Amino acid sequence: MKNAIIVLMGIIIALIIVGGALALNTTSSDDNQTEDTSTSVIEDAEDTVKNATFAEDKDTSSHDSDIVKEEVKFNYQDGEGYYREVTYRDGGFRQFDVDTDELIGSSYDSDQDKLPSME
Repeated sequence: MKNAIIVLMGIIIALIIVGGALALNTTSSDDNQTEDTSTSVIEDAEDTVKNATFAEDKDTSSHDSDIVKEEVKFNYQDGEGYYREVTYRDGGFRQFDVDTDELIGSSYDSDQDKLPSME
């Protein structure tokens, strides 16, 4: 009986050692894969930034730094669709169609000739 307990203890210890070695090996290989993945993600991000082009919206370029709030609202006047309303520090606003990004409303006198005709 004493020998059976010793053999059983030896088997359990061997299983723990083998299991630990396998776990360590699996963790090490995962770390290597993670490093490769993170490196490729970083490289992809760098490529994206290098190839990025920045479009300047001539309607809002003079007020971009003065933006206080942007929100998307339902277009009740048209009865359908949505528009993006941009509110500026000076209290003025501009409204853009969310599908076409066309200027559809503005509180600025300088924008009135750019708005679509209501006729």
